[in-house]
Amino acid sequence: MNSFEDASKVGKEMMDNSLKGYAAMTKGMQAIATEAADYSKKSYEDGVAVFEKLAGAKSLEKAMEVQTDYMKSSYESFVAEATKMGDLYADLAKEAYKPFETAMASASK
Repeated sequence: MNSFEDASKVGKEMMDNSLKGYAAMTKGMQAIATEAADYSKKSYEDGVAVFEKLAGAKSLEKAMEVQTDYMKSSYESFVAEATKMGDLYADLAKEAYKPFETAMASASK
């Protein structure tokens, strides 16, 4: 009778940890999707603004300056966003693994 109760307890703990891991994955994926949408929106708006500046440029030199500034800021923005997304994915992995890490630690005792 005692082994049935132990098995039931272990099964419940595994289910609880799975649900916690799933919740962490869902939360993390929502944060990543929100960040990606925000970046896409900002990138689009920046592109439209640059197009408007290019359309209003009075000389080739001014157009080249606008384009160069846009390329530089676009690259810097991309690097910052890639770093941020990498951090979000790392946090997602840590949070999703945390319930199982706790279960493994308690099982080894």
